[in-house]
Amino acid sequence: MTKKILLSAIIIFLAITVNAQKKVLFVMSSAKELKLTNGKTYPETGVFLSEFYLSYIDIRSLGYEIDFATPDGVASSIDKESLKPKYWSGRDNLIDEAQNFIRRNPGFTNPNTLENVMANLDQYSGIVIPGGQGLMVDLIHDKKITEILIGFSQKGKAIGLICHAPALILSIPEAQNPFIGYKVNSVTGLEELFIENFVMKGRPENRRIARQLKALGLQYTKGGAGKSFAIRDRELITSQNPYSNDLFSKHYAEALKEYEFRGTLK
Repeated sequence: MTKKILLSAIIIFLAITVNAQKKVLFVMSSAKELKLTNGKTYPETGVFLSEFYLSYIDIRSLGYEIDFATPDGVASSIDKESLKPKYWSGRDNLIDEAQNFIRRNPGFTNPNTLENVMANLDQYSGIVIPGGQGLMVDLIHDKKITEILIGFSQKGKAIGLICHAPALILSIPEAQNPFIGYKVNSVTGLEELFIENFVMKGRPENRRIARQLKALGLQYTKGGAGKSFAIRDRELITSQNPYSNDLFSKHYAEALKEYEFRGTLK
């Protein structure tokens, strides 16, 4: 009888432990504008809504709880360009739902600060950083991002960087950078040119992300401009643009399942 009680207690403990680990951290920019080299400013930038919301609902559908964090605990701004149906991978019926979410979801409207979440990173199975120009304003200069990415990599947890977000790898000093030699993807140079000429009407100071990643020693690979492309190398999942949302979610889901089974993606 005692053995049965002990076995039951162990099973319950393991179930609680597994459930406690089923959390993913979404880190996002809270920047609202981007200065351009022509003296102008691109307003209403921030997070690309489709890249955030579609990955969010896909991960939630796997049974994961989501926590949100921004550098200063201020809710993310949404890039106005991302409301166009063409960026929603055929799921533009979710645009109204997504807009309602960012207005009313308490986790999104009152995110944690990066400083606060850093004390409890062990509770997460992975991290996702959606794209958008905003992260090129704040996250890329935040030293806490460097610590978070290194920490998640060392423990072999799923790291999802979407579109512009792979640029954050560049913020890690080469001597400490765990991703040197990894296969990586990001927004391409041609796609940057399109954004600069037809969306922002000017160039930001920090650009040519793909070229910088290659120079750092990563194996940059890409798909066609405006096409779906995403790649996984060990714990790192990167994607090229909002047209890649579904493929990103597929790779990230596979990484989470593997992490659940093995406890590491290294």
